[in-house]
Amino acid sequence: MPSEFRKEDLQHMDAALALAERGLGSTSPNPAVGCVLVKDGTVVGRGYTQSGGRPHAETEALAQAGDHARGATAYVTLEPCSHHGKTPPCAEALIHAGISRCVVAMEDIDARVQGRGLELMRAAGIEVEIGIRQHEAVEINLGFFTKIRQGRPLITLKVATTLDGRIATKSGQSKWVTGEPARRAGHMLRVRHDAILVGSGTAVIDNPRLDVRLPGLEHHSPLRVVMDGRLRLPLTHDLVTRAKECQTILMTFVDNDPARLTAYKEAGVDVVSLHKDESGYINPAAAMKELGERGITRLLIEGGSHIIGSLLKANLIDRIVWFRAAKIIGGDGLAASVGFGLEQLNLAPKFHLTSVSKLGDDIMETYRREL
Repeated sequence: MPSEFRKEDLQHMDAALALAERGLGSTSPNPAVGCVLVKDGTVVGRGYTQSGGRPHAETEALAQAGDHARGATAYVTLEPCSHHGKTPPCAEALIHAGISRCVVAMEDIDARVQGRGLELMRAAGIEVEIGIRQHEAVEINLGFFTKIRQGRPLITLKVATTLDGRIATKSGQSKWVTGEPARRAGHMLRVRHDAILVGSGTAVIDNPRLDVRLPGLEHHSPLRVVMDGRLRLPLTHDLVTRAKECQTILMTFVDNDPARLTAYKEAGVDVVSLHKDESGYINPAAAMKELGERGITRLLIEGGSHIIGSLLKANLIDRIVWFRAAKIIGGDGLAASVGFGLEQLNLAPKFHLTSVSKLGDDIMETYRREL
């Protein structure tokens, strides 16, 4: 960390990062950005990227600060944009507002920006510092960066199992493996993601609504995605009947019955037709690319076992949030993932444990993929 970053710089950037996190799950296809304006040691403006990706964080903070922005220091979690889109460039807005210093966590890798915002401000005589809390800033917008670099969203697997890794009894009973605190944490995960995906088996057996049911956060429900190659999803299912009020994507095979597909479309479902892979399932890489093209930057996977197995086999799981209940079901219970042909242990997908939390009698473990 450069020596010019003072204790107050760290504190104000931490506040900007906390603001940026508020936008997770609602700003796609734009990044989630936070901005804090400080003048003479006093915070005069705060902002974060609003739902749908605009207004931008800097615009919000400047509007709050008004004339107090002149001579202030701006703390921004991502390089201010420099291109004209649906809103004017934030770098120009900061210049026109008369700020004297801009502390930026990291440069934007978007080719439309990528250092140009920093150059604009420096050319205008603004002191620009970059690199403070860069690791934290990268983590917040890893979904945005993954979409730019790989053309797909950041993919997080959420799974709830017993101590022996089972998601249900041999009869398929799975409600509820974990307790209420773990289920609330699972809903908070939904809040922070753009979309949530399940397979047709999970949709039919568990009949999930795939929405957020936490008081005050109901409007943060993510886009719903179902992988259903054989069109098993009933037209009477909640994922179909509420499709006009809760956007739902159905990913299926290209050669399915046109009349059946029309029925889904008339119900408001967005039907995406894809080719099969060599195993006879929807090609997972193609499906993830399609979601990336639709602007989805953060995708939460909630089953079932075939979907999980295919994504693990394709090495497409970036993060895992594993809820582990203090229960034992036994070997005849249903596993979290189907087999995916692994014969050598050294070829197994590898993950790093990043945190462990106790939620009642359950444990929540988070992992990141080993690169």
